Amino acid sequence: MFALADANNFYASCETIFRPDLRGKPIVVVSNYDGCVIARSAVAKRLGVKMAAPLFQNERYFRQNGVHVFSSNYELYGDMSARMMAILGEMAAGQEVYSIDESFLDVTGIDNLIPFEAFGQQMRERIRRETGLIIGVGFGPTKTLAKLANHAAKKWTQTGGVVDLSSRIRQRKLLHLTDVGDIWGIGPRITKRMHQLGIATALQLAD
Repeated sequence: MFALADANNFYASCETIFRPDLRGKPIVVVSNYDGCVIARSAVAKRLGVKMAAPLFQNERYFRQNGVHVFSSNYELYGDMSARMMAILGEMAAGQEVYSIDESFLDVTGIDNLIPFEAFGQQMRERIRRETGLIIGVGFGPTKTLAKLANHAAKKWTQTGGVVDLSSRIRQRKLLHLTDVGDIWGIGPRITKRMHQLGIATALQLAD
């Protein structure tokens, strides 16, 4: 069994840790020399701010809508990532850091001691308490299913930020709700080919 732990809106979240007055407000992080948007808070996403949006074309819109703009601070993000990964590494037998804010963990057998969902909540609480970051956690028997579970954990708030796909019934239910193009590793070209073959959902592909 794998777990995938992934920080929500990582760059933007790092900025709000040191500016708690901005929590719940629209925030964007822009690339070096203030070029394009490379990260958005959840509120900024709801305002319709797009990834890679050029700053010079959107400055007026940002001012009108109270969007706070931060220049990228990779030293800060690297430090926060290292703290997050160190904590996660202490909680599981094996760890594979996949990106600056994502980590696969080997959680095989942990459910003999504690249900996966309860363990995921423990992970979320410890990361929140020790770093201020909020993470989503997905569990699955493959890395692809763990990635899908993580996506669902962040997409649907009723999950409480944790989804366990150890059950085949739950796997198939979520695969049925997932567009084939949303599966890890399937890009636009393969998605188009899948649609031509009549494969629209992840479950159809799995079958």
